[in-house]
Amino acid sequence: MKHRTFFWFFLPTGLAMLLFIALPIISVVTQSLYAPHEAVLSIVENCGPFGCKEETTVDQAATEALRAAEPLGRFVGLEIYLDRGHLAVQEVSQLWASEPTWSSFFSRLGNLPFYRAMSFTVTYVAVVTPMVIILGLMIALAVNSLHRHLKGLVIFFSLLPFIVPPLIGSLILFWMVDSRGVFGTFLQYLSGDPNLSLKASTALTWIMLMVYGIWHSAPFAFVIFYAGLQTVPQDTIESAVIDGASRWEQTRYVVIPHLMPLVTFVALIQLMDNFRVFEPIVGFKSEAHATSLSWIIFNDLGGETRLLSSAATTSVLTILGVAILLSPVLVRTWRDFNAKAH
Repeated sequence: MKHRTFFWFFLPTGLAMLLFIALPIISVVTQSLYAPHEAVLSIVENCGPFGCKEETTVDQAATEALRAAEPLGRFVGLEIYLDRGHLAVQEVSQLWASEPTWSSFFSRLGNLPFYRAMSFTVTYVAVVTPMVIILGLMIALAVNSLHRHLKGLVIFFSLLPFIVPPLIGSLILFWMVDSRGVFGTFLQYLSGDPNLSLKASTALTWIMLMVYGIWHSAPFAFVIFYAGLQTVPQDTIESAVIDGASRWEQTRYVVIPHLMPLVTFVALIQLMDNFRVFEPIVGFKSEAHATSLSWIIFNDLGGETRLLSSAATTSVLTILGVAILLSPVLVRTWRDFNAKAH
């Protein structure tokens, strides 16, 4: 393709990426370096029948003038990144010096809001992502082996969790695991404890959120892998059968290597999506037991006092976290590409 042709072909995509990706990221990074202006205080002397006294009041005119002159706020650099609500450098150093064991250090580190959210986010990603890939591949293999008259019906029901909006799906499961719901009542019956509640336990809440994440995302992986199975070369499969390969050996040595580019693609999508976990936490109302980086951003932007700088800082840290998670997969993809090119 000629350079001129390529330029005009890429121009719409490049402009869209600039407007909707690059500029918002630059804006968020800039906002994270500024803090809101503090109110300008003035001392006013009020005199009455019994004498005069000084009172401190907010000078609204001066405060509004300052905010109008510097709308971004006052420049603080990395101060917000290092405060207690984010990386908490001072608090972490104090814990490091005072805690004698690793277990006690990490236990108290989990009390800090950012690290508490990060611990759940990383655990969620580490559990849900591989389970979605494995379960999606298993469903795709099972559906691909069905009779053609049954495939359509099974595919329809397999896609239902993916069709339901995340917030609605989490609310439905939330009601089902309630002590008066189907799952909640059944678990109380099995355990013999009428007071058992999944919502009252941090560990059970985490498990419930991860089960929902797997249930909701597995159909996406299933669709991708099922489409990939239609491109598996039948000649290679027939050769493996002639050589005496079992169904498991055909899957392991023929099917899975053929689907590895799709596995990489699904892993990339799931890593990005799972690191931004948000809807299940809101749907399950599990803020007391599990929070994520996206939930912190939502919490900062809610209420009457909107902490824009704090939300921007958490957004930047989220972007960095996603980049770190994706880097091993991207490096491996780049190496495979170069190996094939040579």
